[in-house]
Amino acid sequence: MAETPKHGNSELSVQTAQEAISDAAPVPPPFSMQFLDRSPAARAARAIYFKVIIGGTLGLSIIILCVCSIYWGSVWNSPHHTLPGWIVDFDGGLVGQAVAQALSAIDPGVNGISWQVVSASKFTGGVVQLEDAIVQEETWYGLAINAGSSANLTAAISSANATYNSSTALTFIGSQARNENIYHTICQSFALQIAKNVSAASNAGTILASAPQIVTRPIGYTVNNVRPFDVLVASAVTFVGLIYLLILSFFIVMIVSSARLASGLEARLTLGSLIRVRLATSFVVYFWISFCYTMLSRAFQLPFSREFGPGGIVIFWMLNWAGMLACGLALEAMITLLTVRFIPFFLIIWIISNVSVSIFPLQVLPHVYRYGYAWPFYNLSRAVRTIVFRTKNDVGLNFGVLIAWIAVSCVTLPLFQWLMHRRALAAQPQQA
Repeated sequence: MAETPKHGNSELSVQTAQEAISDAAPVPPPFSMQFLDRSPAARAARAIYFKVIIGGTLGLSIIILCVCSIYWGSVWNSPHHTLPGWIVDFDGGLVGQAVAQALSAIDPGVNGISWQVVSASKFTGGVVQLEDAIVQEETWYGLAINAGSSANLTAAISSANATYNSSTALTFIGSQARNENIYHTICQSFALQIAKNVSAASNAGTILASAPQIVTRPIGYTVNNVRPFDVLVASAVTFVGLIYLLILSFFIVMIVSSARLASGLEARLTLGSLIRVRLATSFVVYFWISFCYTMLSRAFQLPFSREFGPGGIVIFWMLNWAGMLACGLALEAMITLLTVRFIPFFLIIWIISNVSVSIFPLQVLPHVYRYGYAWPFYNLSRAVRTIVFRTKNDVGLNFGVLIAWIAVSCVTLPLFQWLMHRRALAAQPQQA
């Protein structure tokens, strides 16, 4: 009985399964066997079938329990940690003291913000300088107690001013484009806490029946969203589109792998030539696919010129190219080691580990998710937000992380290919 050949970097083919069955018993004519037949050939075929099905099912069970929990953990009980916020008293009167005291006494876990009183002397440029500090990510949120708030409230009380507008007292400052998900959560919590604590802390006169808004809401606020998430189609490239980008990269990996097997190049090329062909093909194909991905966003009027002018679309294209290479070359390297049979398991891990660090800010997630700083999706999302919404410019750092992933894959792919090449050479005498 001939020994079953050992395969290198290709999956167990139908031909191999048939050879294994034929070794056990003669193969019946095509389309003549029932699944529950008791013939030796049917039993051998069922054994192989159930082995693959049971093994794959157990593998997916492990993925669900171990890997999917990464994503579930990132959205469970979020925010897990608080975000820093600055209270800046430009007023210096009773309103400023009441607001600062009330918000500082709130448990940070209640609204997700850990408030810190910062001296107004640090902001010689006024509220504009505080806005710039938030854009540059020195803090997440700011609460400016506007100059003259105490004087306006006092004057309204003394004259029973029916036109008093309490919303001019405070300005809540945030950057929605930095992370739109946490922004909405924080804004709602802040509004609730202002209603409960700040108004109760003010001792405005209660005898002004002619101006009840002074009693019901002596201190109000306005929201200053310094970087609004004002392009809805951007959600396709800051989160959901990143999943599509990775899936497109996986399709390219599978297409290129099929092309090598169908053409016979996998078994005919020398080791060095095969490695060069794989790398060159990936760089060229991803260059074109990333261009199509960029033109899709351009067709739906995603603005590219806000931060970098006319060159923004080129930067966006190169960012997508680097992102596809970072995600796709990792798959290209792993398919060499895992083969086509098991690469879907790595794909699930690759997607979930990236998505889990792209929904909420890493600062509010458990510390284990800090690996996201080095993951492709996090850096792609931050760079896209800079290009589209003019958030803090760390595009150079984001490109650096993606290029590091590309470099790692350019090392691991030849290494894995060399290992599988050695295994294939060792199997040749046995096949002969």
